[in-house]
Amino acid sequence: MVELKLVLSNPADGKSKTVTVADAQAQSFIGLRIKDEFNADAYGFPGQMAMITGGSDKSGIPLRGDIPGGAKRRILLAGPPGYKPKNDGERRRKLVRGSMITEDIVQINATLLKSEQAGKTS
Repeated sequence: MVELKLVLSNPADGKSKTVTVADAQAQSFIGLRIKDEFNADAYGFPGQMAMITGGSDKSGIPLRGDIPGGAKRRILLAGPPGYKPKNDGERRRKLVRGSMITEDIVQINATLLKSEQAGKTS
């Protein structure tokens, strides 16, 4: 049984809504990647599309859109997500996940798209 939290941000009013998704609805997210779009009808936003912007796994490790796959990797980071440097030019090797959503993900962050962007795909 896959259960996750979907955090939908609405840029129009600056608010977000958290929805717990389980079973068949949660399985529909498995295999999607960051920047993929999905229909937000079932989550309280009829007629709107949403785009996945990030997430984290059960250990709090963030997803990164520039890493393929869904596995954990230790990479050298100079900025977010996954690392916020204290000084200019500072870099650190940190553990992050790839951009694909797997069964280990517990939170997915998404943003509602404006109606004129809803028909476009990237």
